Amino acid sequence: METFLGIDYPTLWFLVVGGLFSGYAILDGFDFGAGAWHLFFKKELSRRVALNAVGPVWDGNEVWLVIGGGALFAGFPVMYATFFSGMYIPFMLFLMFIIFRAVAIEFRSKEEMKWWRKMWDIAYSVSSIMLAFLLGVVLGNVLQGIPIDSDLEYDGSPFLGFLNPYAIITGFTTLFLFMAHGAIYLLLKTKGKLFDKLEGLLKKGIILFIIFFLITTLYTLIYIPHLSDDFKANPVLFIFPVLTFLSIANIPRLASKRRFKLAFFFSALTIALMMALVAIELYPVLLYSTIDPEYSITVYNAASSDKSLGISLTMVAIGGPLVLGYTYFVYKTFAGKVKLDDHSY
Repeated sequence: METFLGIDYPTLWFLVVGGLFSGYAILDGFDFGAGAWHLFFKKELSRRVALNAVGPVWDGNEVWLVIGGGALFAGFPVMYATFFSGMYIPFMLFLMFIIFRAVAIEFRSKEEMKWWRKMWDIAYSVSSIMLAFLLGVVLGNVLQGIPIDSDLEYDGSPFLGFLNPYAIITGFTTLFLFMAHGAIYLLLKTKGKLFDKLEGLLKKGIILFIIFFLITTLYTLIYIPHLSDDFKANPVLFIFPVLTFLSIANIPRLASKRRFKLAFFFSALTIALMMALVAIELYPVLLYSTIDPEYSITVYNAASSDKSLGISLTMVAIGGPLVLGYTYFVYKTFAGKVKLDDHSY
C-alpha cells in the first residue's frame, strides 16, 4: 500500500473528505443558522438585511458540499453506494429543501406583494431549519451505525429507519449549533435594533445548543460505547474533547463582551473540533454495521485503488488552494456591515 509522509492513501483521503465536510459545516452552517432565525425578524427591513448578509456567499459555501460529495465518491465508492442507499430519503429531502431555499433567496424580492415575500420568507426559514436538522440526522446515523450485511450492502428499512432517537437528538444539536453560529455571523453584519435583537437570540441559541450537546454526549457514552473505544485505548486523545468543551465555553464568554469576531472564530472552531471527534471515534470505520461489526465499511475495504487515490490527491493539491483562495477573496470583498442598495435582495 502506497504512502505519503508515512500515511497510507486511504487514510489521507479520509482526512481530505473530513476536511471538506468540516469546511462545508462551518461555511454553510452559519447561513443555515441565519436562515433559521429569519422568521424571528418581523420588519421587512430586518429581513432584507439578514438575507443580504448571506446573499453574496451562500452559493459559494455550497461548493464545499459538491466537492465533498465528489471526493467521497472518488475515494470511497463502496461507502458512497451503501450510505446513499440507506439514507436515500433524508438525502432526497435535503436536496428538495436546498432547492427551495435557493429559490426562496432569489425569488423573494422579485415582487412587492406582502403575501409573496411572506411565502418565500417561510420557505427560506423552514428550509434552513430542515437542512441543518437533516445534516445532524445523517451524522447521527453515521455515528450510531446502520444495518449493513456481509456484502457491505444496506439491509434496513427504506423508509423511517433513519429517524431513531439518537439521530433526532443529534439533529437538534446540529440545528442549535448552527443557529448560534449564524446569529454570531449576523451580529458581525448588522447594526441598530436588529443587532440588539440578535444578541438576545444568540443567548437562547447557545443555551439550547449546550443543553442538547450535553444530552447527546451522555447518550453517546451510555448507549453507543464503540465510539469511545479509541479514547480508552489512547488516553492522549482526550485532549480533543477537552478542547471542544473549552471552545464551547468561550462562545458565550466572548459574546457577553461583544467580541463577536472571536466568538465566531470559536464557534467555527467548535464545529471543526466536533468533526475531529467524529473522525477519531470512527476511524478506520466509515460506516459501522449494527448487524455485525465485522461487516462494517472501513477506509480500507471501501477505498478506490492506490493509483486512483494518488491521482485524486494530486488534483486536491492543485484544486484545494484555488477553492481556499476563492473563498478568502469572496469573504474579504464582502466584509463589513450590510448596506442595502438597488441591487440588494
